[in-house]
Amino acid sequence: MRKTKLLKVPSKGLITISMVSLVLGFILAYSYSISSDDTKENASDVSGFREQEKYREKLVEQKERNKELTEEIIVKQQKVRDYEHSFVESEESVEELVEEAELLRLLIGDIPSQGKGITVSLEDGAYNPSQENPNDYIVHESHVFKVINELKISGAEAISINGQRLHANSYIRCTGPVIVVDGKTFPAPFTIEAVGDPKVLLASVNLGGGVVDQLTSDNIVVTVGEKDLITMPALREDDYS
Repeated sequence: MRKTKLLKVPSKGLITISMVSLVLGFILAYSYSISSDDTKENASDVSGFREQEKYREKLVEQKERNKELTEEIIVKQQKVRDYEHSFVESEESVEELVEEAELLRLLIGDIPSQGKGITVSLEDGAYNPSQENPNDYIVHESHVFKVINELKISGAEAISINGQRLHANSYIRCTGPVIVVDGKTFPAPFTIEAVGDPKVLLASVNLGGGVVDQLTSDNIVVTVGEKDLITMPALREDDYS
């Protein structure tokens, strides 16, 4: 029978092989460790990048939303300003309508009138009945109408004749030496009172070539004066008859 001979490796060789194996094992272990760390770092980097992308997307979305909200606020603020402006205009319109209504009520005599104004007195002129036509020296309704129309044009808010307040449908008729106003008879002289701005009213009737000059040329005695307080009561129903 053949005997197998074992090769004997010198002890120095075994030591060398062991050392090489140990170094190789260490290198492999270290390489694996580095590879594992790199993998973890790469995974961490990828995860961090994804988080940053999410935050960036959220930030962009938030900025867009803030922009939309800002634009919406601007639009709503403009609407509020428009509403406020319309309210102011409405209030002004209401105030104007109230003032117009008040003036109309004054003109038609529905409410009392009181304030500064002027008086215009008309008297028959002096004449000689035996030599001249007396009608050329008497106050007629045409003379009264001239004064009243001038006062209305000048802004008088209320007018009366011998205490009888006029309204929109008043009628005036001359009958000899007397005058009839809305069915009521008044003798001369005829005193016309008007509530309004005295300066404006005086300037209007005293204008050169105006009412006073025209009446004077018709032989009518005209006296104009300013009055600090004129009071006219509201008209009653029987005043319109």
